Amino acid sequence: MSINSSIDSNTTFLASGGARGITAAAVIKLAQTYSCKFILLGRTTLTGDPPAWAEEKQDEATLKQRIFEQLQAQGEAATPVKVQAVYRSLTTQRDIRATLNAIDQAGGKAEYLSVDVTDAIALQQKLQPCLERWGPITAIIHGAGNLADKRIEKKTEQDFERVYAPKVVGLDHLLQSVVPEQLRYLILFSSVAGFYGNAGQTDYAIANEILNKTAHWMQPRYPNCHTVAINWGPWDSGMVSPALQRAFAERGIETIPLAVGTQMMVDELSLEHRETQVVIGSPLKMPAIKVSEALRTYHLHRQLQLASNPFLFDHVIAGQPVLPTTCAIAWMVHACEQLYPGYQFVQLQQLKILKGIIFDDHLADEYQLDIVETDKQNGIALDTKIWSRTPTGQPRYHFSAQIQLQSHSPDAPNDPTLVVTVHPEPEQEVYQQGDLSLFHGPMFQGVNAVLEASSNHLVARCSVEPLSDRQQGQFPVHTINPYIADVQSHSLWIWTQRFCEQGCLPAEIRQYEQFRSIPFDQDFYVFCRIKSQTGTAVVADVIAHDQYGNIYNRMLDAKGTKLPLNRLIAKEPSNAISQHSAPC
Repeated sequence: MSINSSIDSNTTFLASGGARGITAAAVIKLAQTYSCKFILLGRTTLTGDPPAWAEEKQDEATLKQRIFEQLQAQGEAATPVKVQAVYRSLTTQRDIRATLNAIDQAGGKAEYLSVDVTDAIALQQKLQPCLERWGPITAIIHGAGNLADKRIEKKTEQDFERVYAPKVVGLDHLLQSVVPEQLRYLILFSSVAGFYGNAGQTDYAIANEILNKTAHWMQPRYPNCHTVAINWGPWDSGMVSPALQRAFAERGIETIPLAVGTQMMVDELSLEHRETQVVIGSPLKMPAIKVSEALRTYHLHRQLQLASNPFLFDHVIAGQPVLPTTCAIAWMVHACEQLYPGYQFVQLQQLKILKGIIFDDHLADEYQLDIVETDKQNGIALDTKIWSRTPTGQPRYHFSAQIQLQSHSPDAPNDPTLVVTVHPEPEQEVYQQGDLSLFHGPMFQGVNAVLEASSNHLVARCSVEPLSDRQQGQFPVHTINPYIADVQSHSLWIWTQRFCEQGCLPAEIRQYEQFRSIPFDQDFYVFCRIKSQTGTAVVADVIAHDQYGNIYNRMLDAKGTKLPLNRLIAKEPSNAISQHSAPC
């Protein structure tokens, strides 16, 4: 079946919440682009023309003063509540008329129906005359919604229903009002609150996530309909008050400019965009929790299984699957962040790879992560250690590090000396090509080309293909992407192979800083600066950056232990890794 993705003047949109606010702005943008038709739904009753004294545009204070005077002149009690109610009615109706006028000026056509989308019978009754005049509805924009932000323990059933019903029940009623096979577009205005969660918005998050899941349910069943749930971040208008905008700014959350957001919605409906769920806007970051002054200690336990972590089959050395050191880093960092909502990892110091974790017959039944708070004066500083017990009950230490969390992430630095001016070279095979190549399997084969290599540095172009949730297993990507971080360290291994004809296992990292995350399937560059070496060890700075010298992260004073290649690439199990550590 072919997919009709064209919008024209014959396209009729049914738009809930479409007469005011963000949805109205999006509708107007569609009218300006395609001159199409709209049936706008809203709960406000649209009466006749406003009274003469309220016709001209007035600021809030002036209009409320006139309302006060009119109420007094009519002998009514001009209470603040009454004044506010009249003011809200006048401004709401003014907004609706402005939307209808803007659509008309754009060359489109629009009709407004006063109806609550949670009332199925009323919706059907109001729509029927429109359908007779306008013909079948071929597109839906579901933008209706309410907020009732409260902490979950303070929410009532009425609060929940007020938020949940317009989103979920309203969508059900809209879909019942049309012939699904005739739909060509279904645009659901969801929210990043449903994607990330947000304090005080449990009901709102639930309702929006149901919209997301409905989009995924609809798309394969109605392939002729372009279905998309847009998870909007906060806008700089609409439900976001000035006070809320200030709160977002304090949390480093950028709001979406009206013109930018509405154009992005129009772009999502083009032939080139076929995603069922998209996120537009900044992630919602939790505000930092209030941290007590007392220093605490935590002990976290987990079991590891080879079958639960498919990536390990591409990280086999000397015949044994080995946990990448970067997975241990991600394990420690994510555990610390989970203890302190609103705080995020910025720096790791004194990482020690003590024994590594090898998935062989000696894999421990349980691993323990100890987290010890050491300072709370400037962010949160923690000592972490991963350990287990031997069959005889003796402690066996695997990894340790000092981790720093902050409520705000530092700005990403730029280093002009890292700007990439070398023309891209043909792809180079650096994996599983014999002794002078890396052992990593397909999931970790991220070095695409070595652009420069000398006795004191190496520059590589890299990218890592996305790993599914199943492939990531017990080590899903959070703040640290262990699979991309692992690929960064390959530069030191390649350098050691080329200039020392030896392999290189990590021993420690003095400092690791992260400024920005690196997305899957995107080119990035690694600059490996050799700082010193001996017959048994090499020390380097490993910096990940983009083409323009903007730094993603940097490993400073990363120390590796040199070992003969035949001990590391051997297909049979070797004691090399047990005597040293897991390769990065």
